[in-house]
Amino acid sequence: MSAPQMSYSYAVTRADAGLEEELGRLRGVAGAPVRLVRARGLAVAVSPVPERDFGESALKARLEDLDWLESVARAHHSVVEAIFARTTVLPLRLATLHLDDDRVRDMLDRRSEEFAGLLDRLADGVEWGVKVYAVPPPAPRPAPRSPAPAATATTGRDYLRGRRQQRTSSEDAWRAARDAVLRVDAAARGLAVDRVQHRLQEGELATGPGHNVANDAYLVPRERAHAFQERVRDAVEGLDGIRVEITGPWAPYSFTASDDPGDAADTEGATGTGAVSDDDGMAEREAGTQ
Repeated sequence: MSAPQMSYSYAVTRADAGLEEELGRLRGVAGAPVRLVRARGLAVAVSPVPERDFGESALKARLEDLDWLESVARAHHSVVEAIFARTTVLPLRLATLHLDDDRVRDMLDRRSEEFAGLLDRLADGVEWGVKVYAVPPPAPRPAPRSPAPAATATTGRDYLRGRRQQRTSSEDAWRAARDAVLRVDAAARGLAVDRVQHRLQEGELATGPGHNVANDAYLVPRERAHAFQERVRDAVEGLDGIRVEITGPWAPYSFTASDDPGDAADTEGATGTGAVSDDDGMAEREAGTQ
């Protein structure tokens, strides 16, 4: 007798998107094949996963295992990106689980109008991430002590002068970063159709030098992608003490539906239901590509 299986869901798309051949070559979470579950003109890409690993109690423990979580994120992201390369897609949250395919159909039946509206809105749109960093100059190092009193006085004045210059430079860097954020947003909004502001990245989430002062996602029509990147870079040309990072194009993780409490009730304890939104999508996307 085979072990009980659950349905792991990756993304929602149109039922007539012609994805069967593409998905037939894919392997998703836990190396499982990917198929489509259809209802009301929509489809969800799903994989069978063992209940022993993805049931409620097991999943809570598994989510504490960062290596396991990274492998799931990579597989999840690869399936979403494969669909996104062919058609409009609504990515679902990492570990969106249902007891079986019938529960997936129930979700589509209940949320069909919402999903169809989102697919219309996101048609031909891609997500670009723009992060702005303030990069203050390094603090001056104190000069080594000298036995000569005159030399000590001189190096002390030099050190204090350097500290004042460093504070002034830091203030200039923060002002330049605030100016850069305003310039970038003004330039980006001329081409983007929507914007989402994410939490600033700190600690291990921050990449490269500087302090993150803006972490935004923009929904941009595909044909405007090159112009979008150029306009963002031109917006900060000549500003010292700042760094801008542009990432993409991504599936529109930041612009999909919010959670639906009805899904959680239908899964009888399964977790993670609902579509990705805001920071969750960004974390999954970046974990899947590292």
